[in-house]
This record gives sequence, C-alpha cells and structure tokens, in this order.
Amino acid sequence: MMEPEVFVNCRFLEKEITGVQRYSLEITRELKTLYPAVTCLAPDQILHPDLCEELDAKVIGRHTGHLWEQLDLPVYLRSKGSPVLLNMGNSGPMFYGNSIVVIHDIAYERYPDAFSLQYRLLYRIMVPRLLRSAKAIVTVSEFSKSELVARFNLSPDDVSVVHNAVRGVFRNQTAESTERYILAVSSINRQKNFHSLIQAFNRLRDVEVKLYIVGGFNRIFTDPVLKAEVTGNPNIVFKGRVSDGELISLYSNALCFVFPSFYEGFGLPPIEAQSCGCPVVASNAASLPEICADSVVYCDPGSVDDIAQKISMLLEHDELRQELVRKGFANSRRFSWSRSAQKMYSIARAMIDENSGMVRS
Repeated sequence: MMEPEVFVNCRFLEKEITGVQRYSLEITRELKTLYPAVTCLAPDQILHPDLCEELDAKVIGRHTGHLWEQLDLPVYLRSKGSPVLLNMGNSGPMFYGNSIVVIHDIAYERYPDAFSLQYRLLYRIMVPRLLRSAKAIVTVSEFSKSELVARFNLSPDDVSVVHNAVRGVFRNQTAESTERYILAVSSINRQKNFHSLIQAFNRLRDVEVKLYIVGGFNRIFTDPVLKAEVTGNPNIVFKGRVSDGELISLYSNALCFVFPSFYEGFGLPPIEAQSCGCPVVASNAASLPEICADSVVYCDPGSVDDIAQKISMLLEHDELRQELVRKGFANSRRFSWSRSAQKMYSIARAMIDENSGMVRS
C-alpha cells in the first residue's frame, strides 16, 4: 500500500535561510530522503530557486507571502482531499485544520520592541488561531514548550518537542593562523544582547584579541551609546553575513564563541560552534541550559562584568578550553536532523492513522 502524502509548506523559501528557515529546510531535506510520499509546495516568487529544485517543490498559486499561505495553499490542499500539512516556520494557513504547526518561540511577546508593530499584531492574531486549529503542535525545546503551555493555556501532552540540529558540514577546519579572536554569531536584535557583549569586550584588559561579529548589524548603530562603544574600538570587527564555508572557518579557529542571549527558543549557534571544536560561553537564560547542558561556561546575560569575567576565564585557561571542546563535540552529537525528521514524520503518520481510524502496531 502506498504511503498517504504529507505536504510541506515551503513558504520559507521566500526568505533568507537563518534560524527558523534553516530548521524548515533541513527537516524537509531529511523528510524527502526518508519518505518518498512527502510533497513540497511553494509560491512562485522565491529567493532560492536552487533549493526549490532540490526539494522538487511544486509551485502553486498566484500570490506570495501571507496571501499565498492563507489563500492559495489551503485552496490547493482542499482540492487534494485535505491531506496533512506540515508548517515549520511559525506560520501557516489559519483556517486549515489538518495540519502540524511548529512554533519556535514567542519572542514577539517577550521582547516586543525587537519587532515591528505590524509583525507583533499579525503574530498575536495568527499564532493563537493556528494553535487552536492545528491537530498537532510542535516546538523546538522543553523551554519553548513551557512557554507555549503557559502563554496559551495548552496541555503539555498536546505539544511535542522536535529539536534543531547541526548539518554535517559543520566540522572542525583548524587552519594555521596568527589571528586571535572571539566570535559571536546572530542577528543583532535587542534580545540577543550584543550591546552587553560589546561592553564586556571593551572591559577586557591586557588581552590582544579581536571580537568578530557575524550577522546583520544595521540596528546596532541606532543606539548612540553603543555606536560610541563600537567605533571607539578598532578591535571590534563586523563581518556581516558570511557563507557557510567562511562561518565554519571562523568557528574552527576562534579562541571561544560567546552567546549572551536573553531569549532563545533553541539556540543553534552554540551547537554549531561546538561541532567545529570551538569552546563556548553561553547565557544561562531561556533554553540554553537545556540545550548546552554542562558543555559550556555559563554567564549572566544581565551582567556585563560577568560576561567579561567568563570570557577572560576561557582566554586564560587552555585546559578549560580543551575540556569544553571535548564536551562540546559530545553535546552537539545529541542532536540529529535525521532523528528530528523521523520524529516529525511519526507525528504526521499518527495524524493520518487517526484520520483513517487505523491503529498501527
């Protein structure tokens, strides 16, 4: 008997491939490899035609963005008998019930100033509606699960956790280099706490290192105090967006990776760093203690002094760095895109069986 089709909402191909989009892409890749009955659906105007071709995505509809997701996508699915739809990017058609929805976090509620008014209003309408209509709810960590349960009055039994992971290309590529630098990687939003990291770096004394920051950084210059902190120190270097190859090299050759975020649903960059053999200083907030366990040095994200102290600790103690490298490799292996995709498909398969009244042994 042929497996019933599961459809994947590939609207994420309209956007830059960052955290949420990376999750959607990697699980979709694994699903396509493991289960031939998975079909990808995408709007016509996308940023990544190469990925659309790789995923063998079927282009449908005439709209883009939210209109495509709310109009074209459910209309097409109903014409196919309303099969299971997997939405992995914090959004989905609000009035299509036979769906799985993945909500990565509720940062728009916890740190509203980091988002536009339009974005906040949209997600405050859309997310509760999606959670009510979806047959299965998924998130990326036990922390995010607790956030969803508390904020939306959900039963813990109704929320599954399917983790992020790191792609196999993220492996140590140490090169002979005279550069000594600390690395930070993320979008530069307020909750990512780069302002405290920069202030902490400026407090380091008698240390000849640079701070490399990877990611979009336009917002950082809207704060005049922070702008002064940055422009006054030539050892702070903004790399902007870099290729995967450049990022792997930066991780592999950094003295340490620092991630002082106030709020993460999962927190993928520390795990990427660990996969490349880079020791990590991470915030003790939100999901990070769950995801990083005992494999990092933790800092208080609310204390510039503590962040600076923990960075100094790693810079001054080679044995500690080597211990964290070993623990980091082990920690990163806890997460696998293949295992996550299998768990996601098992959720879809259970929905199919429930719809047909079957009980699988």
